[in-house]
Amino acid sequence: MTSAQQHPAPQRRFVLSPASNLIGAAARCWVAISAIAILIEFYGQTAKGLTDGKLQPFGADFINYWTAAYLGFAGRVHEIYDWRAFHAVQEVVVGAPIGPFHYSYPPVLIVLTLPLALLPYVPALFAWLIASWFAFFAALRSAMPRSGVLLLALAVPAGYINTAGGQNGYWTAALLGGGLVMLERCPVVAGVLFGLLCYKPHLGLLIPVFLIAGRQWRAFFAATATVVALVGTSVLALGPEIWVEYAASASKLRQWILEDGKDTFHRMLSVFVAARRMGLDVTSAYMVQAAIGLAAAALVAVAWYRDAPAPIRYSLAVLGTFLVTPYLQDYDLVVGAFVVAWLFATPGRFPQTPAMIVSALILLAPIFAAPVGKMTGVVLGPLFLIPAFLMVAGMAPDVFRRPRT
Repeated sequence: MTSAQQHPAPQRRFVLSPASNLIGAAARCWVAISAIAILIEFYGQTAKGLTDGKLQPFGADFINYWTAAYLGFAGRVHEIYDWRAFHAVQEVVVGAPIGPFHYSYPPVLIVLTLPLALLPYVPALFAWLIASWFAFFAALRSAMPRSGVLLLALAVPAGYINTAGGQNGYWTAALLGGGLVMLERCPVVAGVLFGLLCYKPHLGLLIPVFLIAGRQWRAFFAATATVVALVGTSVLALGPEIWVEYAASASKLRQWILEDGKDTFHRMLSVFVAARRMGLDVTSAYMVQAAIGLAAAALVAVAWYRDAPAPIRYSLAVLGTFLVTPYLQDYDLVVGAFVVAWLFATPGRFPQTPAMIVSALILLAPIFAAPVGKMTGVVLGPLFLIPAFLMVAGMAPDVFRRPRT
């Protein structure tokens, strides 16, 4: 028997540092504080009818999803993209005046959310939030099947913003993150999940890029078929005119919310909005956005074409998505939890310090973006997202130097 057999090399173990334990304690405190804050927020939104008495409805933006589902189910689809008619229905629902809420999503989301109309407004809100969180958690658990995933799912800061705002960030994370998780084990299911993300097309811009670069043809065609099926269903169920109405509404909303964006810029994290706040005109800001977005897309394509390690490919796909879209809100960063999961799914695989820095940048960006933006007028998103993207790319430098074998 050799000495190597008598004294086998010890296996490398991943030991949490004191800093990691401190982060865990902080995360638990955050979960408790944010839960209390959400309850207070919801209670405050019942001051006058189902509003806070200051034009904010109970469940905030969820009023848009439920109202569109209700009108679609009732056969009143042409009121959905008619701002005045849509707003009038919303005020009847909550029983008091509210601010200028609107529906900015393509008709495929009306089809997908029609079951909401089967429930009254308040139960529908909680069904939406609970179901979306469980979908997100199930996908995240597949990405990081280790203890700690539940805490991550509960503590991701963008999740608090999503819940308080009645938004769709958990659904987006479940589809994009879940699609990446399922890509190797079941590419057709992954493609269906990617296809469902067409309800937010600006967050699906990189999907065909990395699927084609990675030669994931089954997922690519499944995604394409899903999109075609959803669009076709919306045309059959709601009529072709709904798409014309959506296009006209989306054009006006793009100018109001994105290009002007005086009232909502502090919630935005994109390169485009940051450039606009720095004083660039619309055309110049789009040029800056295009330059950063194309560079990010190129790096993502190279990583997928050259078969970078799966956690790197997947993380770059998510972070690259943040950089290529001109429209990115703070609650959209819920899917950033998957980057944290992939970087820590296999203990010791990646250097712990860079992985923790990337995780901190992604998780903290939504917390600081809105308050700092509101106080200073500066959009900080790119200062968090670009370094995170480059640091993840730097974890596999040989992929970007060597020729593909």
